[in-house]
Amino acid sequence: MTRKDISHSITSALSAAIVLLFVAALFTKCASTMTPTGGPKDTIPPVIVLMQPDNFTTNVDTLHPPKIYVEFNEYVQIKDLQKELYTSPAMKKQPSVVRRGKGILVTIKDTLRPDITYAINFGASIADNNEGNPLHAMRYVFSTGNTIDSMYMSGYTADSYKADSVSRSFIYFFIADSVETPTEYDSTMFKYKPHVIARAEKNGIFIAQNLKPVNYRIYAFEDTNNNMMYEPSIDQVGFLDTIYNPRYMPGFSIWFDSLRHYPSADPQLYFRMFMDRRFARQTLSGHERTSRHKAMLYFGAANPEVTKIEFDSIPSDRVIYDPQTVGKDTVALWFDIPAEELPDTIKGTITYFKHDSVNNLVESSDKLRLAWKYVESKEEQKEREKNEKEKERAEKNGESWVEPEKPNPFKVTMTTSGEVNKDKHIDLEFDYPLTKFDSAVITLTYTTEQITDPQAMKYHFVQDTLNRRKYQLRAMWEPKAKYQLTIPAGAFSNIAREQNDTLKYNYEGSDPEKYAILNVKVKGAKRGVNYILQLTNAQGRTQKEILNASNGNYRFEYVSPGDVMIRVVEDKNNNGKWDTGDMVLMRQPERTEIFKNEEGVEAISTKANWEFDIEVDMSKLFAPITMESVIKMLNDREDERLKKLSEEEAKKRRENQQRGNQQGQSGGFGFGGMGGGLGGGLGGNSGGMGGGIRSGTGNMNMR
Repeated sequence: MTRKDISHSITSALSAAIVLLFVAALFTKCASTMTPTGGPKDTIPPVIVLMQPDNFTTNVDTLHPPKIYVEFNEYVQIKDLQKELYTSPAMKKQPSVVRRGKGILVTIKDTLRPDITYAINFGASIADNNEGNPLHAMRYVFSTGNTIDSMYMSGYTADSYKADSVSRSFIYFFIADSVETPTEYDSTMFKYKPHVIARAEKNGIFIAQNLKPVNYRIYAFEDTNNNMMYEPSIDQVGFLDTIYNPRYMPGFSIWFDSLRHYPSADPQLYFRMFMDRRFARQTLSGHERTSRHKAMLYFGAANPEVTKIEFDSIPSDRVIYDPQTVGKDTVALWFDIPAEELPDTIKGTITYFKHDSVNNLVESSDKLRLAWKYVESKEEQKEREKNEKEKERAEKNGESWVEPEKPNPFKVTMTTSGEVNKDKHIDLEFDYPLTKFDSAVITLTYTTEQITDPQAMKYHFVQDTLNRRKYQLRAMWEPKAKYQLTIPAGAFSNIAREQNDTLKYNYEGSDPEKYAILNVKVKGAKRGVNYILQLTNAQGRTQKEILNASNGNYRFEYVSPGDVMIRVVEDKNNNGKWDTGDMVLMRQPERTEIFKNEEGVEAISTKANWEFDIEVDMSKLFAPITMESVIKMLNDREDERLKKLSEEEAKKRRENQQRGNQQGQSGGFGFGGMGGGLGGGLGGNSGGMGGGIRSGTGNMNMR
């Protein structure tokens, strides 16, 4: 698709847009005059035919703003308004939106501020009534002053660890002169209201509109709870290290994404989003008793400082304090007491440091009441009733009756079969902490094609550093060897005084020929900086990792065939893990990057019994970030995504041809989708871009 530079030619941009809108209306009207005959599915969103008052109205009354009526070419429905609708700047009360005929009626409930450009953003809340095709990016813009602010900026929000898009983030613009300049600490997001608000689409791209030609401090956050409020430790956040003025920003390209059905752009700004836990308030947010021998404590922030836990019926040395998460904000309490000695309700007190009303940590005590009652399952009820009937029948017939032996309540979740190799060992996780672990009685034997008599195999157990109930049995596994693990009865005992039955499981050493090998040569590493090499699947989930990598050669073995990626963490403090950022201290998170080949492709397609050599130049991978490099990365990803979509469509066509059921392809793309899709008019009220492109921007390209 060609790009037309409109940076210095507003007239030509408007002319081109008007032509598009005319064609859109023509296509839409032609379609609407036909009676449905079971043809292709309607994929065209509603088209705006009237806005009253007009879009971009000025001098709106601040005390009594008029009601806004928007009419479409068809009946519409309103969907997810609470999640989709937002105003820029934010209003104290959200406008109400109701259906009226073939349109919607918008009522502003707030008193407006003077000389402000307002935008009501409908997101994807308006859709046609029949097929539910959403009208993306619809906006209604007006001003309580004489002019409409008309500058633009675009940007991209990315997960700083996964190095992937963060969708639906809110972007807050604060006029720099109206907020204090942070020096040691930055509290802008907590002290001030933003002057302009934008929101990223699902691909992480945002187009901020109706900006002034002034300096802005800019922040972004992922609205996880859909409450349009930044919540530390819940929402990811991102910030920029300097101020930006749209007047001095370079031009950027904007276009309508006909596959995703919303506008997109080349970004000018780049946010590396992260989870900032600094302002999570410490408090005991909840507690419960989930089983007879287990209770859970839930804290509001990480690393609670607990000084004492006392119970009225259980000695303190019989209570096991077991954090369940890295930040220790979720804690399990295990009661090392026989079941018959445990009361249904355990009362006690926990003493810990929590935040008071002025956010100071003070030592405080909270009461604990941990109630539990055994609830019989349906299966247990059926079994009990069955036994009672059999017992009654036996007694009537003068026969003796012996109650069937109940299943052993001892539980362990473990790998019971499958392959083992140097990267894949045997995992065991117990329901309760163990009081006995007799590894000496456990045997592991193996056989091979050459050794047919079972031979003893050396092994050792490793306890998980985070989960004390989890262990891993490790050994020097031989390829293609057959293994048998035997765990005699009573080798394990837990705090509930339960013991295991005899367990026997068989495993097989992995055949290397079924897997790939990935050789990674690292060069260009910074002096004094180590890197973490992570092998991920196509979705970015870590499969294997190598710590403390520097210049040299590294090897990933037993890589399952398919698409994988290599993510690299720049471990600047050499602590062997990725470190998040801190918005208040103005510290960005550690950088992570996805390796790309010379063609810009991130996915590495591995094959069984193949060995792949990859060279990662850290000086290139971690070169200073520029917007040109971000745009290139996004373009490369989009090319790869479209290539996969094309391949999938070609595959479907071949399958249809083979089945002899060829079906006509519906022409889902049309100018009507674009004309209505960007919602609301180029400087007017027709079915166009709703403030998306308008005279006075002076810094955009359209493609």
